Amino acid sequence: MNERIRHVLFDADGVLQDLPGGWYAAMEPYLGDRARDFLHETWSDELPMLAGRGDYLPVLEASLVKYGVRTPVTEVYDAVWKNIVLIEESLDIVRTLKRKGYGVHLGTNQENYRGAHMRAALGYDDLFDVSCYSYDLGVAKPDPAFFTLAAERIGADAGAILFIDDMPRNITGARAAGLRAEQWDFTQGHAALHELFATHGVDARVTG
Repeated sequence: MNERIRHVLFDADGVLQDLPGGWYAAMEPYLGDRARDFLHETWSDELPMLAGRGDYLPVLEASLVKYGVRTPVTEVYDAVWKNIVLIEESLDIVRTLKRKGYGVHLGTNQENYRGAHMRAALGYDDLFDVSCYSYDLGVAKPDPAFFTLAAERIGADAGAILFIDDMPRNITGARAAGLRAEQWDFTQGHAALHELFATHGVDARVTG
Protein backbone atom coordinates (compact mmCIF):
# COMPACT_ATOMS: atom_id res chain seq x y z
CA MET A 1 0.00 0.00 0.00
CA ASN A 2 1.30 3.45 -0.92
CA GLU A 3 2.33 5.75 1.88
CA ARG A 4 0.00 8.69 2.39
CA ILE A 5 1.18 11.88 0.68
CA ARG A 6 1.97 14.51 3.28
CA HIS A 7 4.20 16.83 1.25
CA VAL A 8 4.09 18.35 -2.24
CA LEU A 9 7.32 19.42 -3.92
CA PHE A 10 6.87 21.89 -6.79
CA ASP A 11 9.13 22.75 -9.69
CA ALA A 12 9.24 26.48 -10.53
CA ASP A 13 9.53 27.24 -14.26
CA GLY A 14 6.49 26.00 -16.14
CA VAL A 15 4.63 25.13 -12.93
CA LEU A 16 4.69 28.20 -10.68
CA GLN A 17 6.19 30.80 -12.98
CA ASP A 18 6.68 31.70 -16.63
CA LEU A 19 8.95 33.77 -18.84
CA PRO A 20 6.49 35.76 -20.99
CA GLY A 21 6.86 34.84 -24.65
CA GLY A 22 9.59 32.32 -23.89
CA TRP A 23 13.38 32.47 -23.75
CA TYR A 24 13.98 32.79 -27.48
CA ALA A 25 11.72 35.82 -27.85
CA ALA A 26 13.29 37.41 -24.77
CA MET A 27 16.78 37.23 -26.33
CA GLU A 28 15.78 38.30 -29.84
CA PRO A 29 16.16 42.05 -29.13
CA TYR A 30 19.85 41.40 -28.45
CA LEU A 31 20.61 38.59 -30.91
CA GLY A 32 17.89 38.44 -33.56
CA ASP A 33 17.73 35.08 -35.31
CA ARG A 34 20.83 33.89 -33.40
CA ALA A 35 18.92 33.84 -30.10
CA ARG A 36 18.23 30.10 -30.26
CA ASP A 37 21.87 29.17 -30.91
CA PHE A 38 23.05 31.53 -28.19
CA LEU A 39 20.67 30.17 -25.57
CA HIS A 40 21.44 26.53 -26.26
CA GLU A 41 25.14 27.30 -25.93
CA THR A 42 24.75 29.29 -22.72
CA TRP A 43 22.40 26.74 -21.16
CA SER A 44 25.09 24.12 -21.68
CA ASP A 45 27.67 26.45 -20.12
CA GLU A 46 25.32 27.03 -17.19
CA LEU A 47 25.09 23.38 -16.11
CA PRO A 48 27.95 23.47 -13.55
CA MET A 49 26.48 26.63 -11.99
CA LEU A 50 23.12 24.87 -11.53
CA ALA A 51 25.01 22.52 -9.22
CA GLY A 52 26.62 25.44 -7.39
CA ARG A 53 29.99 25.33 -9.13
CA GLY A 54 31.17 28.66 -10.50
CA ASP A 55 29.78 32.12 -11.21
CA TYR A 56 27.31 32.41 -14.08
CA LEU A 57 27.54 36.13 -14.88
CA PRO A 58 31.15 36.08 -16.18
CA VAL A 59 30.27 33.03 -18.29
CA LEU A 60 27.21 34.78 -19.70
CA GLU A 61 29.22 37.93 -20.31
CA ALA A 62 31.84 36.00 -22.29
CA SER A 63 29.10 34.48 -24.46
CA LEU A 64 27.55 37.90 -25.10
CA VAL A 65 30.93 39.28 -26.16
CA LYS A 66 31.48 36.27 -28.41
CA TYR A 67 28.17 37.02 -30.15
CA GLY A 68 28.97 40.72 -30.44
CA VAL A 69 26.40 41.95 -27.93
CA ARG A 70 27.52 45.25 -26.38
CA THR A 71 24.73 45.56 -23.81
CA PRO A 72 26.10 45.11 -20.25
CA VAL A 73 25.65 41.60 -18.93
CA THR A 74 23.70 42.72 -15.85
CA GLU A 75 21.22 44.59 -18.05
CA VAL A 76 20.64 41.52 -20.24
CA TYR A 77 20.40 39.25 -17.20
CA ASP A 78 17.86 41.47 -15.47
CA ALA A 79 15.77 41.86 -18.63
CA VAL A 80 15.67 38.14 -19.45
CA TRP A 81 16.52 35.89 -16.52
CA LYS A 82 14.62 37.98 -13.97
CA ASN A 83 11.63 38.57 -16.26
CA ILE A 84 9.41 36.15 -14.36
CA VAL A 85 5.62 36.18 -14.22
CA LEU A 86 4.03 34.27 -11.37
CA ILE A 87 1.19 31.85 -12.16
CA GLU A 88 -1.20 33.05 -9.47
CA GLU A 89 -3.55 30.06 -9.68
CA SER A 90 -0.60 27.75 -9.03
CA LEU A 91 0.43 29.81 -6.02
CA ASP A 92 -3.14 29.73 -4.72
CA ILE A 93 -2.98 25.92 -4.85
CA VAL A 94 0.26 26.01 -2.85
CA ARG A 95 -1.43 28.21 -0.23
CA THR A 96 -4.50 25.96 -0.09
CA LEU A 97 -2.37 22.87 0.45
CA LYS A 98 -0.52 24.66 3.22
CA ARG A 99 -3.79 25.61 4.93
CA LYS A 100 -4.90 21.99 4.73
CA GLY A 101 -1.81 20.82 6.58
CA TYR A 102 0.40 19.60 3.75
CA GLY A 103 4.06 20.48 3.65
CA VAL A 104 4.67 22.62 0.56
CA HIS A 105 8.16 22.81 -0.88
CA LEU A 106 10.13 24.10 -3.86
CA GLY A 107 12.46 21.92 -5.94
CA THR A 108 14.09 23.86 -8.79
CA ASN A 109 17.21 24.01 -10.93
CA GLN A 110 18.68 27.52 -10.65
CA GLU A 111 22.05 29.20 -10.51
CA ASN A 112 22.56 31.43 -7.50
CA TYR A 113 21.64 34.83 -9.00
CA ARG A 114 18.23 33.79 -10.28
CA GLY A 115 17.68 31.68 -7.19
CA ALA A 116 18.38 34.65 -4.92
CA HIS A 117 15.94 36.75 -6.96
CA MET A 118 13.24 34.09 -6.58
CA ARG A 119 13.85 33.75 -2.86
CA ALA A 120 13.57 37.45 -2.06
CA ALA A 121 11.88 39.40 -4.86
CA LEU A 122 9.28 36.72 -5.65
CA GLY A 123 8.69 35.84 -2.00
CA TYR A 124 9.29 32.10 -2.33
CA ASP A 125 11.12 31.86 0.99
CA ASP A 126 7.95 33.05 2.72
CA LEU A 127 5.64 30.85 0.66
CA PHE A 128 7.37 27.48 0.97
CA ASP A 129 8.22 25.43 4.03
CA VAL A 130 11.46 24.10 2.51
CA SER A 131 13.19 25.40 -0.61
CA CYS A 132 15.53 23.12 -2.55
CA TYR A 133 17.54 25.08 -5.11
CA SER A 134 20.00 23.02 -7.13
CA TYR A 135 22.84 25.51 -6.65
CA ASP A 136 22.39 25.19 -2.90
CA LEU A 137 22.04 21.38 -2.86
CA GLY A 138 25.10 20.97 -5.08
CA VAL A 139 23.28 18.70 -7.52
CA ALA A 140 20.69 19.36 -10.22
CA LYS A 141 17.63 17.56 -11.51
CA PRO A 142 17.18 15.00 -12.99
CA ASP A 143 19.87 13.37 -10.83
CA PRO A 144 18.04 11.20 -8.26
CA ALA A 145 20.48 12.56 -5.66
CA PHE A 146 18.69 15.92 -5.92
CA PHE A 147 15.47 14.30 -4.76
CA THR A 148 17.14 12.23 -2.05
CA LEU A 149 18.66 15.41 -0.61
CA ALA A 150 15.34 17.22 -0.96
CA ALA A 151 13.57 14.51 1.03
CA GLU A 152 16.24 14.76 3.72
CA ARG A 153 15.77 18.52 3.94
CA ILE A 154 12.01 18.13 4.09
CA GLY A 155 12.46 15.51 6.79
CA ALA A 156 10.10 12.98 5.23
CA ASP A 157 10.22 9.57 3.64
CA ALA A 158 10.50 9.86 -0.12
CA GLY A 159 7.24 7.95 -0.55
CA ALA A 160 5.32 10.62 1.39
CA ILE A 161 6.30 13.31 -1.14
CA LEU A 162 4.53 14.10 -4.41
CA PHE A 163 6.64 15.98 -6.95
CA ILE A 164 5.17 18.14 -9.74
CA ASP A 165 7.38 19.12 -12.69
CA ASP A 166 6.95 19.94 -16.38
CA MET A 167 9.95 17.91 -17.61
CA PRO A 168 9.67 14.12 -18.17
CA ARG A 169 13.33 13.48 -17.27
CA ASN A 170 12.81 15.12 -13.86
CA ILE A 171 9.80 12.91 -13.20
CA THR A 172 11.96 9.89 -13.97
CA GLY A 173 14.68 11.10 -11.59
CA ALA A 174 12.20 11.72 -8.78
CA ARG A 175 10.62 8.30 -9.13
CA ALA A 176 14.06 6.67 -9.12
CA ALA A 177 14.62 8.30 -5.73
CA GLY A 178 11.33 6.89 -4.42
CA LEU A 179 9.13 9.97 -4.67
CA ARG A 180 5.76 9.89 -6.33
CA ALA A 181 5.85 12.28 -9.26
CA GLU A 182 3.60 13.65 -12.00
CA GLN A 183 4.33 15.70 -15.10
CA TRP A 184 2.27 18.89 -15.44
CA ASP A 185 2.69 22.44 -16.69
CA PHE A 186 0.39 25.40 -16.30
CA THR A 187 -0.63 25.43 -19.98
CA GLN A 188 -2.52 22.17 -19.33
CA GLY A 189 -4.85 24.00 -16.97
CA HIS A 190 -5.22 23.65 -13.23
CA ALA A 191 -8.17 21.28 -13.46
CA ALA A 192 -5.69 18.72 -14.82
CA LEU A 193 -3.44 19.31 -11.82
CA HIS A 194 -6.33 18.72 -9.43
CA GLU A 195 -7.04 15.44 -11.24
CA LEU A 196 -3.42 14.35 -10.78
CA PHE A 197 -3.59 15.28 -7.10
CA ALA A 198 -6.75 13.20 -6.70
CA THR A 199 -4.99 10.05 -7.97
CA HIS A 200 -2.63 10.44 -5.00
CA GLY A 201 -5.33 11.23 -2.46
CA VAL A 202 -4.37 14.91 -2.31
CA ASP A 203 -7.11 17.55 -2.16
CA ALA A 204 -6.06 21.07 -3.10
CA ARG A 205 -9.51 22.44 -3.82
CA VAL A 206 -10.86 25.39 -1.91
CA THR A 207 -13.76 24.37 0.33
CA GLY A 208 -16.15 26.25 2.51
